[in-house]
Amino acid sequence: MALVDQAAEGEPPVPVLLLKTQSTPGDSYHDKLTAARLPNGRRLTPIFVPVMLHKFDDDGLDALRSLLRDQKISNRPDAAFGGLIFTSQRAVEAFTHVVNSEKTMQAYEWPHLQDIPIYSVGPATTRALGAVSQDPPLKVFGEHTGNGEALAHYILDHYSAWYRERPTNPPLLFLVGEQRRDVIPKTLMDPSLAAARRIVVTEKVVYGTGVMESFPVDFDKELTAVTVMRHGTSLLPSRWVVVFSPTGCDSMLRGLGMLDEAGKAIPDSRDGKTFIATIGPTTRDFLIGTFGFHPDVCAAKPSPEGILEGIAEFEAQVVLK
Repeated sequence: MALVDQAAEGEPPVPVLLLKTQSTPGDSYHDKLTAARLPNGRRLTPIFVPVMLHKFDDDGLDALRSLLRDQKISNRPDAAFGGLIFTSQRAVEAFTHVVNSEKTMQAYEWPHLQDIPIYSVGPATTRALGAVSQDPPLKVFGEHTGNGEALAHYILDHYSAWYRERPTNPPLLFLVGEQRRDVIPKTLMDPSLAAARRIVVTEKVVYGTGVMESFPVDFDKELTAVTVMRHGTSLLPSRWVVVFSPTGCDSMLRGLGMLDEAGKAIPDSRDGKTFIATIGPTTRDFLIGTFGFHPDVCAAKPSPEGILEGIAEFEAQVVLK
């Protein structure tokens, strides 16, 4: 969707509160939203509010470290795994932590993964994998897929071709967090698949996730900061909150005054200026099923472009009303 490129001179930008940690060294959500214009010509201001607290899982890291030390993740016939799957930047961080902590004690080829396929769900995860030091670099595939289901179907074709000379595919190691969807293992291990095409997937938890204790306070602070009042009237025609996972949804809705004591959405509690967008159907369905709250936008694609298009289409409809 093309955004109308006309300036709304003198108008403050529309704040977009992104409930995530800003990625480094660059964040595509920041870049895309900052450069965009809404159909009414207004700019957007991305504001990051970290909600999830990530902690490495020591048992998972130890297991991964042992597999790498023993070169059990390789293209050799006796290897335990023939490839790796990543769908989370946090999993990449855990992997990178193990690789870097051992680098000075290992041979030049460490972590010995130059001959296996490594699957990544999207650009952000792929960029994170680029920070893993290995010569030659890791062979990363799947960046274009964008979500777990599409990545799983891509793996079915690509992995079978990679190990085409073997009667069955070697297992894949999937590095995950405590909370994750099961679409990839289910798709790759579907009993209806031919034995030569089916892929055994072992999930290894390498990090845990919780809500940051400071999130409710941080969120309230940012909400207050973007609710600028002049003579009792808000200067902002709208503000957006973008939710990336079920984590923190309760605190987010409570901070907006949208939940009752029973934890359910309060009818007619919307202020008409604060709108909620979700990164995809999983988070949307969680909000509906858990709280009875229907977000205003669900991104068609879990990406900055998907969020931007959803917000722009919603704002265009508001303008037309």
